[in-house]
Amino acid sequence: MKEKNGIKNILFHGGILAMAGIFVRIIGLIYRIPMVNIIGDEANGIYGAAFNVYNIMLVLSSYGMPMAVSKLVSARMENKKYKDADSVFKMALLVSMTTGGLAALFMFFGANFIEHTFYSKYSGIAIPLRVLAPTVFIVSLLGVFRGFYQGMGTTIPTAVSQIVEQIVNAIVSIAAGAILIKIYKNSVNRSGYGAAGGTMGTCFGALFALLFLVFIYFIYRPTFSRLKNRDKRRKIEENSFVLKTLILTMIPIIIGQTFYQISAMLDDILYGKLLAGASAKIIKTTMGNYSSSYVLLTSVVMGVASAMSASLLPSIVASKQRNDNEGIVSKISATIKANMFIAMPSFIGMVVLGEHIVALLFPKYNSIQGGNMLKIGGVAVVFYTVATVTSTSLQAIDKLNVPIYHYCISLVIHIILLVILLSNTDLGIYAVVIGNASFPIIVMILNLISLYRYVGYRQEWFETFLVPGLCSVFMGLLVWIVYRFVYHFVSSNFISLIAAFIAAGISYFGTMFVYKKILA
Repeated sequence: MKEKNGIKNILFHGGILAMAGIFVRIIGLIYRIPMVNIIGDEANGIYGAAFNVYNIMLVLSSYGMPMAVSKLVSARMENKKYKDADSVFKMALLVSMTTGGLAALFMFFGANFIEHTFYSKYSGIAIPLRVLAPTVFIVSLLGVFRGFYQGMGTTIPTAVSQIVEQIVNAIVSIAAGAILIKIYKNSVNRSGYGAAGGTMGTCFGALFALLFLVFIYFIYRPTFSRLKNRDKRRKIEENSFVLKTLILTMIPIIIGQTFYQISAMLDDILYGKLLAGASAKIIKTTMGNYSSSYVLLTSVVMGVASAMSASLLPSIVASKQRNDNEGIVSKISATIKANMFIAMPSFIGMVVLGEHIVALLFPKYNSIQGGNMLKIGGVAVVFYTVATVTSTSLQAIDKLNVPIYHYCISLVIHIILLVILLSNTDLGIYAVVIGNASFPIIVMILNLISLYRYVGYRQEWFETFLVPGLCSVFMGLLVWIVYRFVYHFVSSNFISLIAAFIAAGISYFGTMFVYKKILA
């Protein structure tokens, strides 16, 4: 019964975070449409490249903090060590202020160095990098609060803060982008200022989210104080021990994610340096298409996996504290199944409707090119989902270093593959897509092997992959027919997509329902 309640808790809180994540990414899609049209395709290319640098700095300074805090707080709450949980939270704030502050200073004062050394074909990128610098510090603190609440067993504050963050982000990004592009319309760095306007929204969004979570903390503090008063232990963890534990937990998570973010940054750099005969304008434009049509659309689905994993981690930690190996396996299985329920139809939908979705959302870009990116690399959402869940599971059972080795191996293969494709083929931007899609495949395979070794987890293939896969293929065929049929009569991409989405929902959920009924 306790195991079933644990799985329900994961799916409930993971579902809340996933729904918030989907909503947040939908807002991201919506606001990116006017933003791209306002700042232009070159500025959008700079915007995407600047975010890859920002992501690297964020990972190095604080990415592991939410997961580390969640893991450590969860373990102490499970053992009713409330004072130690508070020590973890306070020490995490101190560490985040230090690492986030140093990263922000480096990013601000090193912006020109980064542009001249690595992004010579992305002129003006130093401007949005300086705008993003204070964001690194703010998000570092934001991660501590989110990790604390998740470790306490709730994802609701995180979910609400994400929505607040994205709404503010959308408003400021569009407004600031329009203002700066107008003010600097005659500047040689016009595109850089346009990108800076877009990144300004990220900073203000994170600030408002942080203020919201601090407000929630002050409301919750009396309740938490009562819990600490129940903790009558005389011997509590020393600050030096908490600091050491926090850092040793963070570092493997940071290193593992750094490899993934480095792969994205290397994509920008290698594409700019190895694409023979391409002008800076073509490089920035195609990378802008890649960051919008491919990265942004696939991230909507990938966000579900990240949300589910955030809910999964403290639950597996609690099971490990009880030495409940069977519970760990059941929770991993249930989480992967829940993710595949969304990832499979999303992948097929991208293959069938990708070009038309890009044409609707990003009319400034080549929709055929964008659609082909999704056809080639859309399957990455399936691999990334499993890779994310399994990496989190390994970290939760204290095998923190294992995903690092897997990310490292995958990064080396990714670089070799990308260099070969860019140097010896005419694939162009599609080489970057193939490289991106290949990265999570290796991680997924190696993670599954390790989970079998450590907890005896065997991947169930039929219900997890085959059933939603077959239902998705059926959905894809029907969606293609409906889109073509409706478009033949109305010649409207928007109306045809609405009809196709309705057909997708009915056909996919309908076939899954029929399967469940037959099985019952």
